[in-house]
Amino acid sequence: MDCKGGLRGDPKRAIGLPSRAPACLRDWRPVLDKSTFYRNARRDLTGPLAGVRVVEATTTWAGPMCGCILADFGADVIKIEAPEGEISRRSPPTLPGTEPPLSFMHATVNRNKRSLALDLRRDEARDIALDLAERSDVFVENFRPGTLAGWGLGYEALRARNPGIVYVSISGYGQFGPDADKVGYDPLAQAAGGFLSLNGDPDGEPVKAPTFLADDLAGLHAALATLAALRHRDQTGEGQHVDVALLDSMLFQSTGYLTLGAMGVDLPRLGNEFRIAAPAKTYACRDGHVMAGVLLDSHWKRLAHRIGRPELADDPRFATAGERIARRAEVNGLLDAWAADRSVAAFCAAFAEDGIPAAPVRSYAEAAADPHVAARDMLQPVRGAEGEVPIVGPAAKLSRTPTRVRSPAPALGAHNAEILAELGRSAPMPERPNED
Repeated sequence: MDCKGGLRGDPKRAIGLPSRAPACLRDWRPVLDKSTFYRNARRDLTGPLAGVRVVEATTTWAGPMCGCILADFGADVIKIEAPEGEISRRSPPTLPGTEPPLSFMHATVNRNKRSLALDLRRDEARDIALDLAERSDVFVENFRPGTLAGWGLGYEALRARNPGIVYVSISGYGQFGPDADKVGYDPLAQAAGGFLSLNGDPDGEPVKAPTFLADDLAGLHAALATLAALRHRDQTGEGQHVDVALLDSMLFQSTGYLTLGAMGVDLPRLGNEFRIAAPAKTYACRDGHVMAGVLLDSHWKRLAHRIGRPELADDPRFATAGERIARRAEVNGLLDAWAADRSVAAFCAAFAEDGIPAAPVRSYAEAAADPHVAARDMLQPVRGAEGEVPIVGPAAKLSRTPTRVRSPAPALGAHNAEILAELGRSAPMPERPNED
């Protein structure tokens, strides 16, 4: 292979290249450490979105996740909540040692934001929200379609006050279409989008994702669309309405399965096995499980030698991915037998030496203790009124405008006076009306 490029270091320590790798790769090592990556970082900015103001009228997870990403990127995100607070503040479990008890959801998804308590159904609160929107770049909401328009806070109302506003609506099924008015939640989008039909054991029942997968994906797509719309606004002065559906987000991230389904291709449930590769699944070792797989034909050749079956390396029955997939049970059985006599650590070390993908199946507690997770700042200690807790850090790393958890999730209405003063207002916050 072509070895130009100035690689240097020990491949076996760095990326697990086999000893028979090309000579140029045997001197390769990662070029960057953390201090080198951030050597030109600016510390005077909250992030790349410093100066962008976002008004977020959301609840639970998908909408708050969109706001969380924008806040992590440095935007000033003002979260509007009803006077009793939104559901994530009350969702169990609470974080151990916090007083008053702090919900894991609220602590995670509402960090880096300011809190404004408003009952948006009241005229005075609507006027405050409109004043905020007039002075803001983005408005994010995830109410049922038509709800905010009924309160005088729909896209057209905000556009009349601020033609450049980027108005982001997140809902279960979108702002238009036959199902637009249906109630939509994360597991419903997973079900309606086909995900449940493929998730779980082949002979078991459909299984939802253990995380808020549809909400997370919708929040990510909404944040990405917000950035695209801001780019367009900065070039043209034109704002727009962004419509993100949980169902659409699940379908977009279906690995192309929606196309296969539309064309009548059978999609059996495979559990932990891979549709495009074999052997590849979880394997039981003496002390736990490993996720591992042969993704390339070159991996198979190395694996055959590793498990003591060198004669299979070039055997035409196994030499290509298609042949191995056709003999899925047989090749998985070979690796099952090899794994059974080894520890997880020994399995992963052997695969790393050969440059074959493998990772231990860990709990979140075990992942939290991983030095690599710490080095990547994926847990950041944050102190609030409830105590210090380790909060999940931003995924994307930006060398010039670093992102971080700058502030804890705020107490309900903690910034009321501050935000009202910015609007030139001093009136007390409207209370939730008596609904008896």
